[in-house]
Amino acid sequence: MNADDYVFRRIEAEPGAPLLVLLHATGGDEGQLLALGSQAMPGATLVSPRGDVFEHGAARFFRRTGEGVYDMDDLARATAKMARFVEAQADQLAPSALYGLGYSNGANILATTMFARPGLFDAVVLMHPLIPFEPVIDGDLSGKRVLITAGRRDPICPPELTARLESWLRAKGTDVTLAWHDGGHEVRPSEIDGARAFLAAEGA
Repeated sequence: MNADDYVFRRIEAEPGAPLLVLLHATGGDEGQLLALGSQAMPGATLVSPRGDVFEHGAARFFRRTGEGVYDMDDLARATAKMARFVEAQADQLAPSALYGLGYSNGANILATTMFARPGLFDAVVLMHPLIPFEPVIDGDLSGKRVLITAGRRDPICPPELTARLESWLRAKGTDVTLAWHDGGHEVRPSEIDGARAFLAAEGA
């Protein structure tokens, strides 16, 4: 295994099918989002890596020093690694389109990968992201479609930071949809329905 490898699951569809990259939450693994991904985008090839950092035994994609406090050097490392991994998968599979869906910690690494490589994904779904810093966008996000889903009572991802992320992305010309539910950090059926509709519109 080289430095760009993750332990991952891949469920292949027809050749040339869209590719949906699934990125799990803290404590999840490469299987956590497969069912959600198949519901959100039937007929897509699914690729789901396992985070390579462990916090008290729980897999994550980058280190943090406290709740909501990120190790920015490790986040930069993880972002570059994720971009290389996704590129390698896309090069091998030659999909008709490339999408990303991440939940919690997975949404965070998906967002930073999008910031670093704006041309990599055609569209992304960020479920309960927490970006507690002003992102630096390395390129042009104009016209890119992003769905953010969030809970109004989320104790991990404060709603004001979710709204701030939406504002930052809009300021960069991104086509953002922000969908709230009245709960906390859990993924609710309305989010899965919203992701399905969002990705179906992309496919159309």
